[in-house]
Amino acid sequence: MGSINGKKYIERLDKLKTEIWYDGQKITGKISEHPAFKGLLQTKAHLYDMQLKPAFKDIMTFPSPTTGDPVGMSYLMPRTKEDLLKRRHMIELWARQTGGILGRSPDYLNTVLTGLASSAAWLENRNNCFPDHLKAFHEKAREEDLSFTHTFISPQVNRSTMYFGESDEPIAARIVEENEKGILIKGARLLATQGGLTDELLVFSVGKYFFNENEAFAFAIPSDTEGLRFICRNSFVGGSSEFDHPLSSRYEEIDSIVVFDNVLVPWERVFYYKNAEVAEEFITVSGFHSFAKHQVITRQIVKTEFILGLAELIVETINIGEYEHIQGKMSEIIIGLETMKALMEKAENHAALDEWGYMRPDLSTLKVAGTVFPKIYPRLCEIIQLLGASGLITLPTEKAFASDIRKDLDLYVQGATKTAEERVKIFTLAWDLTMSAFGTRQTQYERYFFGDPIRLTSDLYKNYPKDKHAQAIRNFLKLKQ
Repeated sequence: MGSINGKKYIERLDKLKTEIWYDGQKITGKISEHPAFKGLLQTKAHLYDMQLKPAFKDIMTFPSPTTGDPVGMSYLMPRTKEDLLKRRHMIELWARQTGGILGRSPDYLNTVLTGLASSAAWLENRNNCFPDHLKAFHEKAREEDLSFTHTFISPQVNRSTMYFGESDEPIAARIVEENEKGILIKGARLLATQGGLTDELLVFSVGKYFFNENEAFAFAIPSDTEGLRFICRNSFVGGSSEFDHPLSSRYEEIDSIVVFDNVLVPWERVFYYKNAEVAEEFITVSGFHSFAKHQVITRQIVKTEFILGLAELIVETINIGEYEHIQGKMSEIIIGLETMKALMEKAENHAALDEWGYMRPDLSTLKVAGTVFPKIYPRLCEIIQLLGASGLITLPTEKAFASDIRKDLDLYVQGATKTAEERVKIFTLAWDLTMSAFGTRQTQYERYFFGDPIRLTSDLYKNYPKDKHAQAIRNFLKLKQ
């Protein structure tokens, strides 16, 4: 089959009988028509449509190694630096359709699965591991162009360092039984972005499970698997008007809790289970971090470009570019953008083949970029707020411009270089990006995209190649080794 279009994507989701709960009610009917999901699904359908358009097909797809049909470029296992560039160009093209704001565009989890499958050989001859299942599932996902959500995180019941997480009734999802058909999972996982709005759910245990190996597993199951349910948070869609809610009306990626109520995972869908060592190490030794960070940082660069463009329009609209403090703030955005772009280029230039023959971008450089962006993104949002000032507070609506007070608005809300309607569109976009519920979720999302920022910086310090620099100082000072 190969790459699908948007119509096929929507039809496939609507046919699923996924159990989704929103605001205390179980969703019935077509999920593509629900107001909390409609804008997002239409946006993703547009992305899927791009894959098969003649103008983009060579960028978005490559010939399947098994059928020759066009398949998504995000499933390409890179063998050369040229392959890495092909992947980045595809990621950029999709990201530019949403200003880099859609964090879970299809290429993200396609890339995650590809990074893991590229290293499936590491699982060979390890206890309770099924590398062939992982490779076969990657091929299935590629050939059917499946969409994914995922969950890595257990419920935050008690984050004390001495909390063991045990209870009579499973809270964190764990294996409660295994039989000839597969493993039975009971409990919950957190933060499945777009939970219930994809074909499949990827579940991976990350880190070492010292106290309960029943929580160490990895598998994939269809979203409508019996016993699986998604409990959504409140939607941040402000309304259907793209004038009043230019971002949330299209890009709101609702997050959900995933509940496993004695969910049977067939053996052919299990990648590993009951192996704490594998749960700790595979995510690190595999291509996961290299490929996933490459995708994410590409998107974040596009997002920074989007912010720079918006900031410049605000400056032009109210004619504040002559002030040095404004120039300083704009330079901060430029410095952030160029820093991220330079790190990306270095990561690609220093890419190297891993032990299985796949080309990985330099991970240390990507880790640096991954610690930079969570720190600068809140500041970028603050700069937008400071540039817009009180102009971000009193914003007339689309209906106001269609009413009898239009004359007042045209006179009193105009900008130095823009009509009132144009000015309000620009400032409403700034508000939705940085001040609405949607916008503040974006800030929190980018802060914690790859986990706790403190742990990220700690990992960077522990794994960065520092020894040669320390040795240079020892030599300079003629210190004993």
